[in-house]
Amino acid sequence: MGVFDEALAVLAADPNIGVEATYRAAGTGAPVPLRILRSSPDRVADAFDTAVLRATDVVTVGIALLPAIDAGDTFAIGADLLTVDSAERDAAGVAWRVLCRR
Repeated sequence: MGVFDEALAVLAADPNIGVEATYRAAGTGAPVPLRILRSSPDRVADAFDTAVLRATDVVTVGIALLPAIDAGDTFAIGADLLTVDSAERDAAGVAWRVLCRR
Protein backbone atom coordinates (compact mmCIF):
# COMPACT_ATOMS: atom_id res chain seq x y z
CA MET A 1 0.00 0.00 0.00
CA GLY A 2 1.44 3.35 -1.04
CA VAL A 3 1.25 6.76 0.57
CA PHE A 4 -1.77 7.80 -1.51
CA ASP A 5 -3.62 4.57 -0.67
CA GLU A 6 -2.98 5.22 3.01
CA ALA A 7 -4.17 8.83 2.74
CA LEU A 8 -7.40 7.73 1.03
CA ALA A 9 -7.98 5.14 3.76
CA VAL A 10 -7.51 7.81 6.46
CA LEU A 11 -9.98 10.14 4.73
CA ALA A 12 -12.57 7.39 4.31
CA ALA A 13 -12.20 6.37 7.96
CA ASP A 14 -12.81 9.94 9.17
CA PRO A 15 -16.43 10.09 10.44
CA ASN A 16 -16.73 13.69 9.17
CA ILE A 17 -15.72 12.84 5.60
CA GLY A 18 -16.26 9.14 4.87
CA VAL A 19 -19.57 7.28 4.86
CA GLU A 20 -20.60 3.64 5.23
CA ALA A 21 -21.79 2.12 1.97
CA THR A 22 -22.62 -1.24 0.46
CA TYR A 23 -21.39 -1.91 -3.07
CA ARG A 24 -23.08 -4.46 -5.28
CA ALA A 25 -22.01 -5.40 -8.80
CA ALA A 26 -24.84 -5.42 -11.35
CA GLY A 27 -26.64 -8.72 -11.67
CA THR A 28 -25.57 -11.28 -9.12
CA GLY A 29 -22.97 -9.32 -7.20
CA ALA A 30 -22.54 -10.09 -3.53
CA PRO A 31 -22.81 -7.06 -1.21
CA VAL A 32 -19.47 -5.53 -0.22
CA PRO A 33 -19.53 -3.24 2.84
CA LEU A 34 -16.96 -0.42 2.68
CA ARG A 35 -16.30 3.24 3.49
CA ILE A 36 -16.29 5.77 0.69
CA LEU A 37 -16.09 9.49 0.08
CA ARG A 38 -19.31 11.00 -1.29
CA SER A 39 -19.95 14.42 -2.74
CA SER A 40 -23.08 15.79 -4.35
CA PRO A 41 -22.12 18.71 -6.56
CA ASP A 42 -24.70 20.42 -8.74
CA ARG A 43 -23.93 20.47 -12.46
CA VAL A 44 -25.22 22.77 -15.11
CA ALA A 45 -26.47 20.98 -18.22
CA ASP A 46 -27.82 22.46 -21.41
CA ALA A 47 -31.26 21.39 -22.59
CA PHE A 48 -33.01 23.10 -25.49
CA ASP A 49 -30.83 26.22 -25.13
CA THR A 50 -31.72 26.44 -21.44
CA ALA A 51 -29.32 25.94 -18.54
CA VAL A 52 -30.62 23.24 -16.21
CA LEU A 53 -29.20 22.68 -12.74
CA ARG A 54 -28.91 18.95 -12.08
CA ALA A 55 -27.94 17.24 -8.82
CA THR A 56 -25.28 14.57 -9.17
CA ASP A 57 -23.50 12.17 -6.85
CA VAL A 58 -19.77 11.46 -7.06
CA VAL A 59 -18.25 8.60 -5.09
CA THR A 60 -14.53 8.15 -4.47
CA VAL A 61 -13.40 4.65 -3.55
CA GLY A 62 -9.99 3.00 -3.51
CA ILE A 63 -9.04 0.75 -6.40
CA ALA A 64 -7.51 -1.61 -3.83
CA LEU A 65 -11.01 -2.10 -2.37
CA LEU A 66 -12.84 -2.43 -5.70
CA PRO A 67 -10.59 -3.44 -8.61
CA ALA A 68 -13.44 -3.06 -11.14
CA ILE A 69 -16.55 -0.88 -11.27
CA ASP A 70 -18.99 -0.99 -14.17
CA ALA A 71 -22.05 0.97 -15.25
CA GLY A 72 -25.13 -0.44 -13.54
CA ASP A 73 -23.35 -1.37 -10.31
CA THR A 74 -24.84 0.20 -7.17
CA PHE A 75 -23.83 1.84 -3.90
CA ALA A 76 -26.35 1.83 -1.04
CA ILE A 77 -25.72 4.70 1.37
CA GLY A 78 -28.33 4.86 4.09
CA ALA A 79 -31.68 5.20 2.32
CA ASP A 80 -30.06 6.30 -0.98
CA LEU A 81 -29.37 3.85 -3.79
CA LEU A 82 -26.83 5.24 -6.26
CA THR A 83 -26.46 3.57 -9.65
CA VAL A 84 -23.10 3.88 -11.42
CA ASP A 85 -23.16 5.77 -14.72
CA SER A 86 -19.39 5.76 -15.24
CA ALA A 87 -16.14 5.28 -13.34
CA GLU A 88 -12.69 6.63 -14.07
CA ARG A 89 -9.34 6.09 -12.37
CA ASP A 90 -7.50 9.04 -10.88
CA ALA A 91 -4.11 10.08 -12.27
CA ALA A 92 -2.20 8.21 -9.56
CA GLY A 93 -4.17 5.00 -10.16
CA VAL A 94 -5.26 4.87 -6.51
CA ALA A 95 -8.97 5.73 -6.56
CA TRP A 96 -12.09 5.53 -8.67
CA ARG A 97 -14.10 8.68 -9.34
CA VAL A 98 -17.57 7.26 -9.83
CA LEU A 99 -20.42 9.29 -11.33
CA CYS A 100 -23.78 8.05 -10.10
CA ARG A 101 -27.48 8.76 -10.42
CA ARG A 102 -30.16 8.32 -7.77
